[in-house]
Amino acid sequence: MAKDKQYDVVIIGAGPAGMTAATYASRANLSVLMLDRGIYGGQMNNTAEVENYPGFDSILGPDLSEKMYASSTRFGAEYGFGTVESIEIDGHNKIINTDMGRYIAKTIIIATGSEHVHLGTDGEEDYQGRGVSYCAVCDGAFFRDEDVVVVGGGDSAIEEGLYLTNLARSVTILHRRDSLRAQKIIQDRAFANDKMSFRWHTEVIEITGDSDKVTGVRVIDNQTHEVSQINTSGVFVYVGLKPNTQGFENLDITNDDGWVITDEQMRTAIPGIFAVGDVRAKELRQITTAVGDGSIAGQGVYDYISALPVAVNEPVN
Repeated sequence: MAKDKQYDVVIIGAGPAGMTAATYASRANLSVLMLDRGIYGGQMNNTAEVENYPGFDSILGPDLSEKMYASSTRFGAEYGFGTVESIEIDGHNKIINTDMGRYIAKTIIIATGSEHVHLGTDGEEDYQGRGVSYCAVCDGAFFRDEDVVVVGGGDSAIEEGLYLTNLARSVTILHRRDSLRAQKIIQDRAFANDKMSFRWHTEVIEITGDSDKVTGVRVIDNQTHEVSQINTSGVFVYVGLKPNTQGFENLDITNDDGWVITDEQMRTAIPGIFAVGDVRAKELRQITTAVGDGSIAGQGVYDYISALPVAVNEPVN
C-alpha cells in the first residue's frame, strides 16, 4: 500500500475562501494541499459578472477564478481531486479519507461551500439538464431567443435573470413573496429591463414537458390558490443554498441546519480544524467575505502549527 501523503494543511474545497487560505498558508512556508471534487473556483465559475469585488469594475466569474488559482499555487500549494468520505482525529494529526486515497495533515481548513437547493417539485429531477438548470452562465446559451422562467427573488436569481436577458427572448421571475430580496441596485436594473417580468405570490408545483425537454411550469398563486400554466423552455432555480458538509457529520461541528460553527478566527470546536467561506454559519455569503475568512484561517493554521510541541511539529515532507 502506498504511503499516506502528509501535509501541514489540507484545504478541502478550492473556491475563493480555500484558494485564499492556500495563498496565506503556503506563503508561510507550510506544505499545503487544496483538495476538491471538481474544478477550482467553486460557484464563481457559475457567475456571469462579478461587480462587487474590489479592484474590478466588472470581471467574469471564471476569469476571477483563474486569477485566484494562479495566486494560490504561486508559493507551492498543490491541487488535487477527491471527495472526502470521512475525517478521523489521531492525536495532533487529522486523517482525511477520500475516494482517491488517504491524506494526513496537522490542520484542516473546510472550504466546501454550499450548493443550490432544489424545488422538490414533480418533473424537476426528470428534466434536469433538459430545461431545468441551476446555472444561467453554464446553460443560458441553450435558450437563445426562447422564453424562460427564473424561480427565486434573491441576488442570485435576479442577477442570473438579468444575464439571461442577453440571450433569451423573455425572462419571467417567479417569486413566492410580493417583493424581491435582492439588493436594491440589482432590483432597479431588473425593473428597468424590458425583457423581464414578474409573477408575485407564485410557487411552482410541477415542471412539465415532453419526452425530450421542458415545455412549461404549473404554478399556484399562494394567495388566491389559483393554478395556471406558464409555457417555457427553461426553468432556472435559485431558491436557496445548503452547506456541503457531507463527510464531516461525525465531527459534531455543525448547527442543526448543517452549517459549520466557528469563532471569529475561523476555528471550529476541534483544535486544528478551521472552516471558511459559504460553509460557515454566517449572515453574508459573498466572494469578499470568503476571501476574508480564508486569509484569517491561512494565518490561523500557521499560528496553530507554530504552537505545537517541537516533537510533533517536525517538517512535513
